[in-house]
Amino acid sequence: MKFSEVDEATWEELQPYFDTCLIPYTGLTGKENPMQATAALERLRDFMDLVEIPFKGRIITYPAFQYGLQQDLSLFNEICKHVKSTGFKHVVVMSADSILREADLPDVDLILLRSEMNEQEGKELSTAVQAKIQNVWNSAH
Repeated sequence: MKFSEVDEATWEELQPYFDTCLIPYTGLTGKENPMQATAALERLRDFMDLVEIPFKGRIITYPAFQYGLQQDLSLFNEICKHVKSTGFKHVVVMSADSILREADLPDVDLILLRSEMNEQEGKELSTAVQAKIQNVWNSAH
């Protein structure tokens, strides 16, 4: 579910069921032409579908962190920390093109990188992504 689909009147009642926040990371540098930026966003959207569709009732997708030269991710980590302070137990970051390291994002519970799963496609990729999400939830109990 996207953040913009949440109804204020029912949020308090539904909040306990939505314990995981997904934050997309595009990693644009500003050097992309419009077609390259569009392609990057489409790759990220397709990768995110592997989480958003099967886990629609438990994960809320927040706005993407679009730009980042990947040299200093402290601002991005701070945002993830703040998201947790609003009541989310878990923060998952997904990126289709960027390389992110756990050491740079200590407040993130899971980083899913399409570039690290290049060998996998279709159902195999979907199963691997879903298993990683399930592992986060299972390790929290």
